[in-house]
Amino acid sequence: MEQQEYATGTTRVAAGRPDGRTGGVGRGTTDAVLAVPVVASVPAAATRSDGPPAPAADPSGLAGLSPDPGLLRLAHWFAAATPGTADDLCTASFGLYPARHFGIPADTAADPDVSWWHGPTAHAGAVRRSRAARPARGPRRARRDAAALPAVRSGAKPGTPGRHRKPERTRPVAAAQDRSGQEQPGTEQIPVDRLTAERRIAARLLLAHPLVTASGPHADGFPLISRHRDWLTERFDTLLGYRLVVGPWHARLCKAGLGPGAARRLEHPGTGAPFTPADYAQLALALALLVDAPEQLPYRRLLDAMRAAAPDLAAAPAERAMALAALADWQVLGDLPADPADATSVLTVDRELARAVPAGPPALAADAADLIRRAADAEPATAVRRLLAETPAVLAADLPEDQRAWLREHRLSGPAALADFLGLEAELRAEGVALLDPADELTDLALPGAGTLSQAALLLVERLVEDVRPLPGEPTEGDVPIPDALIDGVLGDIADEYGLPAGWDYLADRTALRRDALDLLHRLGLVTPAPRASRPPSWLLRPPAARYAPAPDLLPAPGAGRHSRPAEQQHA
Repeated sequence: MEQQEYATGTTRVAAGRPDGRTGGVGRGTTDAVLAVPVVASVPAAATRSDGPPAPAADPSGLAGLSPDPGLLRLAHWFAAATPGTADDLCTASFGLYPARHFGIPADTAADPDVSWWHGPTAHAGAVRRSRAARPARGPRRARRDAAALPAVRSGAKPGTPGRHRKPERTRPVAAAQDRSGQEQPGTEQIPVDRLTAERRIAARLLLAHPLVTASGPHADGFPLISRHRDWLTERFDTLLGYRLVVGPWHARLCKAGLGPGAARRLEHPGTGAPFTPADYAQLALALALLVDAPEQLPYRRLLDAMRAAAPDLAAAPAERAMALAALADWQVLGDLPADPADATSVLTVDRELARAVPAGPPALAADAADLIRRAADAEPATAVRRLLAETPAVLAADLPEDQRAWLREHRLSGPAALADFLGLEAELRAEGVALLDPADELTDLALPGAGTLSQAALLLVERLVEDVRPLPGEPTEGDVPIPDALIDGVLGDIADEYGLPAGWDYLADRTALRRDALDLLHRLGLVTPAPRASRPPSWLLRPPAARYAPAPDLLPAPGAGRHSRPAEQQHA
């Protein structure tokens, strides 16, 4: 409840039904509290039994429906924000994002000082469309044999760059070795005792779903969270600085923000459409009214109250529908009408869950940027551990100096503590650290994954790595520019080889494919926009991207391939 004490002039009073439950949607608690306006005392004459009867109470209980000031302020911040800032603001104010980790571990262990560009990989080819075998083209930066070729050929004729490639300046490159052909390591972990197993299951569930209810889609894990609440509370607080609140009917892990530019956007639970600033504004506005709303709330009354509370935040029906769908997915609202135009239905409100959604008080921040900064503020150890627990990879170059120094000093012990807590595997490289989840469960995005977009993104990133990967002796610490024409050329080659005959209708819209594939790779931290707006290049390839390309041959045989260097240059 601490995060809900936004309003001024309110007091906290006990609330609930005779059976001790308060909420809608079949949940409640015996110690629920409400923030209600403090009204002036009623004159004694007005309460005398012989006086005129008091006015009848509003049977619907809606007369006092008013917005929470802090959440109403947040709604206006959302409306004024750019799309990226709105995502950051959502992450900072609600903290309901899931963790995101790479799944497949590298083929073999590697020296922690080896670069991702030149280390072992987790390369796994995309599904090849059925077609006759094609002759191998000339070697590129990571040449393979025919058995490993299906996912990485460009579709060009032997010795040519592909008809979609624009001429590029080339430089001498080293040939690469073939894949070993060994099976990927199994995902089975060393058996642990039941107590440790239960605690890991509960911790992983909370990190993936920070709001778990006793009657929701993850209800099976709720008893484990309740059983180990004390241990989980201490561990989350010690390692990550997160506050865990476990009640009789729900568990809420209050995550911190991730700072500017590291946000997790909110998406429609049914369609996957990303929220816009206007959608976020309607979400905060609805939540501002629901934290003190009655259990049964006419849909029309909610819409009217939203318009009255913020007339300057006029919204289209689709924007309100996005907001209410998210609240229904979190079980704050029940009985949501299937038709957004149906204003005659009555909603079931769970005030307890409505109050559990905000993770930080916006009333303490001066503006949106201040809230984003405050939510991510932490000592170096906690800040780095949060990034390790929530993001695919942590690169030292991205960290401020104090956090980089901590990671350098605790390079082994820091990731190891989180890996043991969550059942993950640490992958140490020269550029940074990634915590891997071989079970491929603790992530909201998977690569490789099912679907055309995931397969096309996998093909795109492995071929980009082959073309622009730093050679031995070149700097490997930073990102590598990707020529803009190279992206279009690779996508053209992918469409040629994996086009409509394989059922990949998505590839017919090259513009949408480029946009969505780069967006997926960006969200996974494999590419990032160039710091300047001019093009080319417009994108940079990040070192962890090399995990998804075949490993290079750092010492190829002299004269092997048209791009190979003379032996004396290789060993210079």
